[in-house]
Amino acid sequence: MGSRGMLAQRALETEMPIMVKIQELVRGSKDVMSLAQGIVYWQPPKEALNKVKELVWEPLISKYGADEGIPELRAALLKKLRQENKLHKSSVMVTSGANQAFVNLVLTLCDAGDSVVMFAPYYFNAYMSFQMTGVTDILVGPCDPKTLHPDADWLERTLLESRPVPKLVTVVNPGNPTGTYIPEPLLKRIADLCRKAGSWLVVDNTYEYFMYDDLKHSCVEGDHIVNIFSFSKAYGMMGWRVGYIAYPTAVEGFSAQLLKVQDNIPICAAIISQYLALYSLEMGPEWVTERVKALVKNREILLEALSPLGEEAVKGGEGAIYLWAKLPDNFVNDEDVVRWLAHRHGVVAIPGSACGCSGTLRISFGGLEEEDCRVAAGRLRRGLEELIRDGMVE
Repeated sequence: MGSRGMLAQRALETEMPIMVKIQELVRGSKDVMSLAQGIVYWQPPKEALNKVKELVWEPLISKYGADEGIPELRAALLKKLRQENKLHKSSVMVTSGANQAFVNLVLTLCDAGDSVVMFAPYYFNAYMSFQMTGVTDILVGPCDPKTLHPDADWLERTLLESRPVPKLVTVVNPGNPTGTYIPEPLLKRIADLCRKAGSWLVVDNTYEYFMYDDLKHSCVEGDHIVNIFSFSKAYGMMGWRVGYIAYPTAVEGFSAQLLKVQDNIPICAAIISQYLALYSLEMGPEWVTERVKALVKNREILLEALSPLGEEAVKGGEGAIYLWAKLPDNFVNDEDVVRWLAHRHGVVAIPGSACGCSGTLRISFGGLEEEDCRVAAGRLRRGLEELIRDGMVE
């Protein structure tokens, strides 16, 4: 037996993380600017960082904490969920980021071989979470080609006709990778369809504060609904790794089973990170929304850069930090286009094939301040103009 034959099939069959590929591409290129990774350019609040700095020598920081999170943070999160998200029947678990929250839920709610539903373009890490846990019957539904909203009519048919009924349906709102917002009536319809079918609905609200053009974020709640949130983008805490799960209090045994998974992955999120989250939360949502306003200019700059593709080819940007762009029909292999843009034009994006849609690009407008965003946008525009005019010339 070769060494590859000794590796777990579920690991071998899981997609390689697209961000690992992108990082390798950046390392192998000169002077590349990234419009790829979903990050923001700001750091956590200075006031919160200064308070955390004083805690470094505290013995409790170096010890294990409660699996579900430090009590002070959980209490603050429950208050936030009630006041901001209108979630009154949910309990909270703190995790090492939203990705770990999602893995916790897949391991708690799904068995290997279960069927699940997601919509393309989908969030690549969610897809990988299913693959690596043996949930290989992944039913990928379409989005409306005009709005990129999940197709609820398709979902209704699928939940009615599939046997066994899919165990779980998941959406990201506002969307990663599309940057589109699921309107509240549509989100409620999806939730109702899941309830009637006996399926779980998991909603990733990582970008809850990233709303533009006077749109308002909303959540849904029910005994079949789990909501995920994150500090990573909102408070610039990507490297601190803090997310949280809001799960239905009334579901018997949910907490106990979730704790089994939590105790075997991180035990608990890093204590110092949880205190930074707590102190950041004290700044209030206004601290975040003030910074999000500055991203509107970045969005405008990148919309202009993408204009050579045509107005109908570019969608999203209603929420989150993403624009979704369709390449000309003859460039289905978007990974080749991404490599070419990096090597020839010094700018990198995410290939849409990583999200289940070939021939597309995900563009992030969150990671660069305006001046750098203009430089990256100029490179992107020149690259797209050359691509359309001459193809991928080396």
